[in-house]
Amino acid sequence: MTDAAAAKGEQNLHILSVLVENRFGVLARIAGLFSRRGFNIFSLAVAPTDDPSRSRISIVVDVHNTDATQIAKQLDKLVNVLDITELQPGSSVERELMLARVASSDAAAMRQVIDQFGGSVVDSNEEELIVSVHAHPTELDLCETALRKFGIIELQRTGRIALGHLGG
Repeated sequence: MTDAAAAKGEQNLHILSVLVENRFGVLARIAGLFSRRGFNIFSLAVAPTDDPSRSRISIVVDVHNTDATQIAKQLDKLVNVLDITELQPGSSVERELMLARVASSDAAAMRQVIDQFGGSVVDSNEEELIVSVHAHPTELDLCETALRKFGIIELQRTGRIALGHLGG
């Protein structure tokens, strides 16, 4: 994929940060809403906040066929939803975690790649390495591409999480 194609694809993605009550079934109701309305979830990450009675759900939605405002309005109707914020790429900090199991045929060269992206080796044996990298999703795409030449055996990414920039 070219940089222009990747940038165009990114333009269709919007991040909704949804604060919810940390209760049984909330995530299922949100997923059901997306399913019923035909909204496409690009990635989803959920975890409790500093207040254990609340969770934050980061939903990256593909708005190619719909409007992020419409999605937010539908989410706001759900009982356990407390707050919804649409985070703009220029005014937010985005991160994602990637774990990759990679063939270690050239461990020294692979470590250079991992170092370039601020990652680390978290497990290894004579045949394979498991690497961990956390970065902006675009950087992870580049890292994934660089690791492919070594032979990715297995790969898992968390999905995006984001917070708005600090005041200003």
